[in-house]
Amino acid sequence: MTTVPPSSTADDPALRSAVRKFFRRMIPLVVLMLIINQMDRTNIGFVRADLEADLGIGAAAYGLGAGLFFVAYAIFEVPSNMLMERFGARVWLTRIMISWGVVVFLMSFITNPATFYLMRFLLGVAEAGFFPGVMYYFTRWLPDRYRGRATAIFLAGSAGAYVVTGPVTGGLLELDGVAGLAGWKWMFLSQGALSVLIGIVAAFFLVSRIPEAKWLSAQERSALSAAVAADDANRQAAGARTSKARLLLEPQVLLLCFIFFAISLTGYTITFWLPSLVDGIRGLPDFGVGVVSAIPWACAIAAMYGMGRFTDRTGVRKPYVSAALVIAAIGTFLTTLGSPWFGVAAMCVAAVGFKCSASIFWPIAQQGLDGRIVAPGIALVNSLGNLGGFVAPTVIGFLEQSTGSTTIGLYGLSVASLLAAGSATLIGRGRDRAAAVPAGS
Repeated sequence: MTTVPPSSTADDPALRSAVRKFFRRMIPLVVLMLIINQMDRTNIGFVRADLEADLGIGAAAYGLGAGLFFVAYAIFEVPSNMLMERFGARVWLTRIMISWGVVVFLMSFITNPATFYLMRFLLGVAEAGFFPGVMYYFTRWLPDRYRGRATAIFLAGSAGAYVVTGPVTGGLLELDGVAGLAGWKWMFLSQGALSVLIGIVAAFFLVSRIPEAKWLSAQERSALSAAVAADDANRQAAGARTSKARLLLEPQVLLLCFIFFAISLTGYTITFWLPSLVDGIRGLPDFGVGVVSAIPWACAIAAMYGMGRFTDRTGVRKPYVSAALVIAAIGTFLTTLGSPWFGVAAMCVAAVGFKCSASIFWPIAQQGLDGRIVAPGIALVNSLGNLGGFVAPTVIGFLEQSTGSTTIGLYGLSVASLLAAGSATLIGRGRDRAAAVPAGS
C-alpha cells in the first residue's frame, strides 16, 4: 500500500488555507452545538433542590436519573456513529440535536421519579453519537497534526457550556412563578426550544464532506483530501488485516475505554455536584450560584486551549495525559477538605485536569485507531468511557443519601484518576507521534 508521509504536505499553502477556512467556518458551528448539548445534558445539576422539593426526587434518585442518560448513550452510540458514517454530518448531527431538544422541552412535564428516569434515558437515546460523531467528522476533514487544536477548541465549547449554563440557568430559575410555572420548568422549556432552533439552522450550514465544500477552491479541496487520505493510509498500514469486531476488542481499544472512563468519572462528578457545593455558600441567590459555578470551567478553558496548541507543536501527547490526570486526582482529593469556597478552588484544579486530559486524549485515540474502525472505534471508546457518567452520579448520590457525605466517593475518584494516569503510559508507543508533525516544520 502506498502512503504519503505527512511531512510531504506540511508546507502546502493550499492545505494551510483549507484548514484555516475549516476552522473559521465549521469549528464555530460545532462548538455552538456542543455548548447547547452540554447545557441540556447537565442543567439538572442546578435544579436538584427544586426537583426534590416539588417532585420528591432525593439524592439517590437524582443520581440514578442523572446517570441513566449515559446507559442509553452507551447502548445507542456505536450504531449512531455508524449511521453518521452513512448519512453524513449535516443530516445526522442536526437530527441528533433536534431530537434532544424535543426531549429537553418535554422534561418540563415530569411529575415524579419514574418520569424523571424515563426522560433522562430518552435524552441519552436522542444525544447518542453527537460527540463521537464530531470527533469522526474531524478525521474526515483534518490531518492529525491539526486535530489536537481542533479538539481543544471543541472541548473548550464543553467547558464554555458550563460557564454559560450557570448564569443562564440561574437567570431562568429567577422566573419562578411567572405565568404560573416553576423556574425549573422555564429552564427546560427555554433550553429545549433553543436546541431545536439551533439544530434547524445548523442543517443549512454544516458541510459533510470535503468535495461538497463550495467555499474551498479546487486546489484546496485536493490538498486537504490528499492529506486526510495519507493519514488514513498510514493508520491502515499499521493495522493487522482482521475483522472490525476483533479490532474493536483489541487491548489498546479497551485501554482507551478505561482511560476515558476514569476521565468521565471526574468530569461528571464536577458537573452534577458542583452547583450543590456552591449552594452551600450562604447568601448566594440562584444567579450567584450559577456565576460561581462557572469559575472552574473558565480556568479549564484557558488551560486546555494552551495545552492543545502545545501538544500539536511538539507532537508528544501521552505524558501530558498522565500529568493532567494526576492534577485531576489532586483536585478531587482537595475538594474533601476545607470550606465551600476552598472546595470551589479545588474544583478549579480538578476541572483543569479533567478538561486537559480529555483534550489531549482524543487526538491520541483518533490516530491510534485502525483506519477501518475509526467511526465505530471512537463511538465505542466514548460510549463505554461515558459510563463513568452513570457510575459517578449514581454512587455519589447513594453515598450522600446513606452517609450524609460524598468524601468516600471523592477519594475513589482520585484513585481512579491515578490508575488512569499509569494506564496512559501503556498506550501503543509512538503511534501518537508517528503521524504528528510539529506545526512549524
